[in-house]
Formats: sequence, structure tokens, C-alpha cells
Amino acid sequence: MKLDSLKKINKKKIRPGRGIGSGKGKTSGRGHKGQKSRSGVAIKSFEGGQMPLYRRLPKRGFKSLFANNIAIINLSNLQKYHELKKIDLNSPINLKMLKEKNIIKKKFIKLKILGSGEIKNKIDISANFFSKQAKEKIEKIGGKLNILKN
Repeated sequence: MKLDSLKKINKKKIRPGRGIGSGKGKTSGRGHKGQKSRSGVAIKSFEGGQMPLYRRLPKRGFKSLFANNIAIINLSNLQKYHELKKIDLNSPINLKMLKEKNIIKKKFIKLKILGSGEIKNKIDISANFFSKQAKEKIEKIGGKLNILKN
């Protein structure tokens, strides 16, 4: 017969504060005096002198108060949305229209057009900023640019 099978199944629960003979009498294993001997005390984030988790992890992130809320969109994206019939490139395109169609989020204040990808349709667009590539490509197909004052 193996010794492993002789483990006691029904172990009695330790009941602190039940007399000297129980081995957990008087102070009930809490030692003498001090904060930790009192009831209802849990020292938050204290890990027994080990460097606490919140101090072991690196500090992350920074949110600038002066962040420019500029929406960026590529010409290829405008062409894709036109093909999906989300926007009509024959009508004027601006920040307000793109917000209404939920193409860009409402938090953005300014719009920048980048020149990645190709655009096939003539386009009339109003934005705060244009990249050089975007300007060239729009003018090449005979579109109109309207640079808004900041």
C-alpha cells in the first residue's frame, strides 16, 4: 500500500482564539500589538517589503495638452470610399462632410490630405493642409484645392 493514499481527507479547520492548547490561542497568530494585530486592517499594496507591483512596472504614457487634433486621410482612402459609394467625389469634400459620413471621428478640428495612392475622379476639396504629393496629384487630374486658414 502506498503512503500517498493514506493522506487524511477530513482535516479540521484551524479555529484561532480557542485557548492555549489549540496552538492558536491568545493572540491568534497575530503577534503582539501594532497595526496588523488589529481587526479590519489590510495594508493596501503592501507586499511584505518586496518592491510593490505598482513600483516595479515602468511609468507609461503622456497626454499633451497642446496636441493638434488633425485628421489625416490619404487620396487612396477617398477613392476607396467613393467606390464603396460612401462619398461622392463630384460634390465638395470638407471636414464637416467627412464627420457626418463617419469617415473621421468627431474629435478632429483640422484636416490634412496626404498623397498616398491614386485618385481617378476630379475632386473639389477643402482642407487645412495638403502634402506636396497630394497637391500635385489633385492638380494633375484637374481637381480644385481650397486651403483653409488655420
